[in-house]
Amino acid sequence: MADDLEAKVKKYLRGEGANLEVLNDKKLKTQLAIREDLYGKSAKAAADVEKWLMPSEGGYLEAEGIEKTWNITQESIAREVDILSSKNQHDIILPDLGPYTVDFTSSGRYMAIAGRKGHLAVVDLKNMSLVKEIQVRETVRDVVFLHNELFYAAAQKKYPYIYNQDGTELHCLKEHGPVRKLQFLKNHFLLASINKIGHLHYQDVTAGQIVANFRTACRSDAMRVNPFNGVVSLGHSVGTVTMWKPTSSAPLVKMLCHHGPISALAFHSNGHLMATAGRDRKIKIWDLRKYDTLQTLPGHAISLDFSQKGLLAYGNGSSLRILRNNSDSQSYERYMSHSFLKGYQINKVLFRPYEDVLGIGHSMGWSSILAPGSGEPNFDSWVANPFETSKQRREKEVKSLLDKLPPDTIMLNPSKIGSFKPPRKKEKPTKEEREAEIEAAVTAVKSTEVKKKTKGRNKPSRRAKKRQESIAMAKRPFLEQQMEEYNSGQKRKISEEVQLPPSLQRFAKRKVV
Repeated sequence: MADDLEAKVKKYLRGEGANLEVLNDKKLKTQLAIREDLYGKSAKAAADVEKWLMPSEGGYLEAEGIEKTWNITQESIAREVDILSSKNQHDIILPDLGPYTVDFTSSGRYMAIAGRKGHLAVVDLKNMSLVKEIQVRETVRDVVFLHNELFYAAAQKKYPYIYNQDGTELHCLKEHGPVRKLQFLKNHFLLASINKIGHLHYQDVTAGQIVANFRTACRSDAMRVNPFNGVVSLGHSVGTVTMWKPTSSAPLVKMLCHHGPISALAFHSNGHLMATAGRDRKIKIWDLRKYDTLQTLPGHAISLDFSQKGLLAYGNGSSLRILRNNSDSQSYERYMSHSFLKGYQINKVLFRPYEDVLGIGHSMGWSSILAPGSGEPNFDSWVANPFETSKQRREKEVKSLLDKLPPDTIMLNPSKIGSFKPPRKKEKPTKEEREAEIEAAVTAVKSTEVKKKTKGRNKPSRRAKKRQESIAMAKRPFLEQQMEEYNSGQKRKISEEVQLPPSLQRFAKRKVV
């Protein structure tokens, strides 16, 4: 029991304690000691009441004997779970308006659905009720919620549109063009889109301004946001994955992942793992800390998604598979399987936050299946509250706007924010500084006493000659450095002249004599 309590206390501690023995200021030492004591007491109190703060525990499917978990059907799971969980298992058939794509809010309570033939709807999954549905009468390629369930964006035939929960059109974003994929960066309030001709747009939804607009020079069929750092990743038709931020016109990273077009992308919640699927019928898992392949799996996927607990789902045609990481080696193995009737074509798979549920959009409508162990069992009401009231939602919206991060904070390694900038390399010294250094070296040589030698070797002429040699030796390093800089400059000028072809040399800038 003591060991368990100590492990829980260590989990809630705010890092290692400060070393107070090196401090000489008694007042500061006392103040820090009191604060460290408070940190320890709060961690111990949190560990004591953890069973009340986190009443639920995650669980996975467990097979007996030679039974395999991927042979367990959804009907078998539904017979064993409680009534509330069994309600999350449904299959909505709308064959005339598909294929469908889905999106969830950060709390997992609301779901937005979009049919390719113009059907848009918002569903309350807690009450299993339809909030609103509309028919826009044109092609809809993607849908994404904004900062809460009151607003969502739809990528329609010509432009993306923003609607409220009542289905009222609020904005038409004509600058984006015919958009294929949409993503929303909730910490920065940025709506990112990639259109048919490969233009990447970032739009601030609070001010309504275009933050950035880049040409990716390649068609993209896959687009996801890394939840760890806010970097947008695009999968291109040439098999490369590029990573972008709104303050750089060039990609931060460009890596060749497949020998064919990229069909799907997904990021782990820790931001260190990326899964890609290509038309070369391979699924690869990448370690973004080393940009190296961890595992290569056979198979083709139209859509990929990581759950909050690390399960990986991918779908193709009418079959769906879920993989699980069973060890610390980041090696994924088969965990669950599910097959639809012949004729179903999966379009998108997406795990529902804080629930063991996987949402599926397909050609015949949308479905929801149970995936034990996929969701985080305990939610933080300050981050995502499925039971929040309208007043709590308003307060959260105001607070998130005040805490809105600028686009400059998007970077590959966000831990650099708040750290010290490394010192710059020493700049080239000026002429005055160089002369002062030479003068100091000569003065130091002159101030040294010459050792007296035997008779005949201590003549004034010999001593003067010896002093002149010492002064020359002191000046020599500075003169050699100056000569190297001069020679490098001459070589650079010569190389620039040589690089010009003969047909262009007459346009080169000439010195006026």
